[in-house]
Amino acid sequence: MLEVILGWFALVILLAVCAFLVTVPYNQDPVLKLADPEGIKRIPGPRSLPYLGSVLTLNVPREKLIKRFVDMQNEYGDIFKMWAVGYLYVFLKDPDDIETILNSRKHIKKSIDYQLLEPWLGTGLLTSSGEKWHSRRKILTPAFHFKILEGFIQVFNVNSEFLIKDLEAQIQEPFVDMNAHITKCTLDIICEAAMGISLHDKERDDSEYTRAVKRMTQLIVHRQLSPWLHRQFVFDLSPAGREQARLLRTLHSFTGRVIRERRAEYTANLDAEKHFVSGKKRHLAFLDLLIEVSEKEGVLTDADIREEVDTFMFEGHDTTAVAISWALYFLGSHPDVQEKVVTELKEIFGDSDRAATFEDLQRMKYMEQVIKETLRLYPSVPGFNRKLDVDVKLKNYTIPAGAFVPIAVYAL
Repeated sequence: MLEVILGWFALVILLAVCAFLVTVPYNQDPVLKLADPEGIKRIPGPRSLPYLGSVLTLNVPREKLIKRFVDMQNEYGDIFKMWAVGYLYVFLKDPDDIETILNSRKHIKKSIDYQLLEPWLGTGLLTSSGEKWHSRRKILTPAFHFKILEGFIQVFNVNSEFLIKDLEAQIQEPFVDMNAHITKCTLDIICEAAMGISLHDKERDDSEYTRAVKRMTQLIVHRQLSPWLHRQFVFDLSPAGREQARLLRTLHSFTGRVIRERRAEYTANLDAEKHFVSGKKRHLAFLDLLIEVSEKEGVLTDADIREEVDTFMFEGHDTTAVAISWALYFLGSHPDVQEKVVTELKEIFGDSDRAATFEDLQRMKYMEQVIKETLRLYPSVPGFNRKLDVDVKLKNYTIPAGAFVPIAVYAL
């Protein structure tokens, strides 16, 4: 009887090990295998176990993960390494070393983390590398000219009024999750700025799309922090994978429909400077600008345009909401700074409740300092990652080709 139990126990252990090896495969990058092992050993870092590497070092609650990285940087200094199932990560903190990476056009290849975004964003500006990244950036840069951004002031004003009314309804509450309310506002703004669609338009209901954007963002973070879900076929079979598939149908069908509508509108009016709604001239949304480039230069398909609009929606709403939320937190924590901001606004607006203009924004010098200091202390994107295609010589160490280099912006 004991032998039967031991046999079943051994079988269960074997199956568990096999399942782990399938879901979390070991990295077999041939480029990294050519690296100088002694040079890698000289880089400090936590103790590494066979196969797993140092991943158990990160076995902490998710809300404490960033603090864990900060603690390791304080322990090991300006550079430290971690092995994780065959992947080499070299974390940098020294500004000169970081400048070596970021100033080179050779080191723009994105890490494997960005692949988790591709089902939604494709290979747009955020996820692409190399020639495609350079080409897309050249095409998109004119869309962010100050003169174009100036045309969206009315969008900012209208949606800010909705946010104020939303917050006024919460005054009697003992606790208010400010980020949730601000995220709704920034998502509304980005949707109108990116696609020219007002979510306050009573004639259409796009709430399913906005809910899908927020939930999709949460699923991406969940998958990123769950290595066993990185393999596509494993993720597709999981509940999160099936939910993502449903969300993608909602997201892609919505943006695809809007692109077709706006392209038909553009075709019907070949003069791109005369876009009218109810007889009133309106600004061109980000989508309109992409369609104009597509029609005039023939360099962007509908699929290409969808990649960039989806990227704009994903990157724009959450990062902005985080920055605003932290700014409000710091203003609340420093009443003296808050009073200076109020004084500056009174000097600009007086007792008027008029909408802000672009010229007003240029006069908000102290407000700008508050925002920049907030971004310095708590950057909206706490870090990003690069994969090296060539060896990189830093001040004291050489990082081999094939390694990943996370740049911890929050730790600078």
